[in-house]
Amino acid sequence: MGDDFERLETLHENPRDDIPMAHRMKRFVEALQIRITRAFDDLDDGASFRVDRWSREEGGGGITAVIEGGDVFEKGGVNTSAVHGMLPERMAHEFGVDEAPFYATGLSLVIHPRSPHVPTVHANFRYFALGDDLMEPTGQWFGGGADLTPYYPRLSDTQHFHRVWKEVCDRHEVADYDAFKQECDDYFYLDHRDEARGVGGIFYDYLEEDPEGLFFFTREAGRAFLESYIPIVKRRKEISYGEREKAYQRIRRGRYVEFNLVYDRGTKFGLESDGRTESILMSMPPQVQWPYDFTPESGTPEANAQWYFAARDWLELTEEEVPDGTE
Repeated sequence: MGDDFERLETLHENPRDDIPMAHRMKRFVEALQIRITRAFDDLDDGASFRVDRWSREEGGGGITAVIEGGDVFEKGGVNTSAVHGMLPERMAHEFGVDEAPFYATGLSLVIHPRSPHVPTVHANFRYFALGDDLMEPTGQWFGGGADLTPYYPRLSDTQHFHRVWKEVCDRHEVADYDAFKQECDDYFYLDHRDEARGVGGIFYDYLEEDPEGLFFFTREAGRAFLESYIPIVKRRKEISYGEREKAYQRIRRGRYVEFNLVYDRGTKFGLESDGRTESILMSMPPQVQWPYDFTPESGTPEANAQWYFAARDWLELTEEEVPDGTE
């Protein structure tokens, strides 16, 4: 991470001024996609990523990289896109304009591991611009973040994930870990269930002050993703499990589906902007279960897991403060 930071800091101090930020971001997310898919391929001998390039009639396209049926990763995707055209009517109204050209590029990933002891993870890093001239857009902003959705949570995994993101945020003036964590807790919340989707992470959106600083932060955050997640996969992927654990995993995956279809902004934007449906819905888990009125029995690992699905100051907790059986 140190070498990466020094190289990115050099780029921050001497930014490119000959190409638009939009194209710099596109190049970054496509390089990051290769970096992440190679790392996941190295972890899973049972499957590898299938790469699917697509184009959009209104303008632009993307690269969908999907893995299915692996020994470690049951289903997942690491997708990039760069699309442009006219804003959908609802979004134009939201931004206070009658109509406007837009350009959007970014990377979005969701990984659903096979083992219930390995958390699902989601991350995205994106850039949006308005106007005809990408060298001088009328508006531009960055968004992104990463969040962890475990089935059988452990404090050490949760703290590792949050610690990585706090360290990244603390190195950048444009980033605020506490604020981004709060945004994540607020966003990835299922109001109709009165519970969090997982144990959070960071989330930021519509940031526009200091574009170079935001690009600098976004590049380092993107490169930090593997550090935040791969050690957890390696620690948990060999733990044994049975049908009971798989059944609970399917139930919790149902919460993931509910969030994506009811609340997720990226899903809504993709569908409303005529994005590629297969790529947008790639995030859905392969097997899901909705038993009627499921309530885990008190004292079971499943009941203990429920304690984690609430906003907490994870980095300040000790093992003595978490339910038995979750470490």
